Amino acid sequence: MNRFIETIKKHKLIQSKDKILVGVSGGPDSLVLLLKLFSLKSKLGLTLHIAHLDHNLRKDSSLDALFVKRWCQKLNLPITIKQLTYRQDKAKGSLEEFYREERIKFFMHTAKKVKADKIALGHNLDDQAETVLMRLLRGTGLSGLAGISLMRKIKGTIFIRPLLETSRYEIDRYLKRRQIKPRIDSTNKENLFFRNKIRHNLIPLLKNKYNQNIVEVLANLAESVSYDYEYLNRVAQRSAKGNIMHLNIKKILKLHPAILRLKIRQSIGYIQGNTRRIRFVHLKEIEDLLNHRPKGSIVDLPKGISVQKTRNCLRFYKR
Repeated sequence: MNRFIETIKKHKLIQSKDKILVGVSGGPDSLVLLLKLFSLKSKLGLTLHIAHLDHNLRKDSSLDALFVKRWCQKLNLPITIKQLTYRQDKAKGSLEEFYREERIKFFMHTAKKVKADKIALGHNLDDQAETVLMRLLRGTGLSGLAGISLMRKIKGTIFIRPLLETSRYEIDRYLKRRQIKPRIDSTNKENLFFRNKIRHNLIPLLKNKYNQNIVEVLANLAESVSYDYEYLNRVAQRSAKGNIMHLNIKKILKLHPAILRLKIRQSIGYIQGNTRRIRFVHLKEIEDLLNHRPKGSIVDLPKGISVQKTRNCLRFYKR
């Protein structure tokens, strides 16, 4: 598990005296994340606060919360627990996306409440590979192929993933050597969600039939693309400066198509907070609006965002 320390140092994920909110489900990844951060607590003067979200998907899910609570008592760490209470049929879009958004909202709300500097999550190398494949199969560009970020700021809150360069095998081995049994979510074995289908069916097939090192290959791809995307994103930010919600048509028509699309994504991200659910087809429709449709025309995007072509600009707004 030296890779954990190497990742933190290499990417400067944690600073001395940081107050970190740690998302802990009780599963192998988040439990190792908790234990490894706790091992750095005294050395770096860290303050840790644990957050556990009970998705209420299983009858025994409350036992996960109890498991995490006991670890917090053992380590003498504070914890915030929330149980989701909702009707699944009321969730808009995919359930997978709904759960993700609920987790993010819970973590951000709790971080603000306890005044944490950062939120640490337990995504690992295998998660990264699965994410790249998921996005590739659904249709994506550079932003999707960049995968999960080691460090990312969402609405002023910094998320870090210190285990992102550590494999699931290394995590399991760490726990076995210390004879620590994590909680195992039985729904992870079911093919209810798209990620589980990738994990249980596609990854093993690719390993056995095509490339034994497919997880590392996909993770390396994500790292390479993330550097390229970061650079191009900076170029886009410097190009055609002005109001990000009102892009000057004359200026953006002079941009390279790659930079233009990034500029459009930045405008959407400014309103939405991210560009999730924005697909290639949406970018093509906005380009068609820009180049061929008359002024006053409007393109409606997911999550209540619209783009209108006026006489001089593309106007992005929440409808």
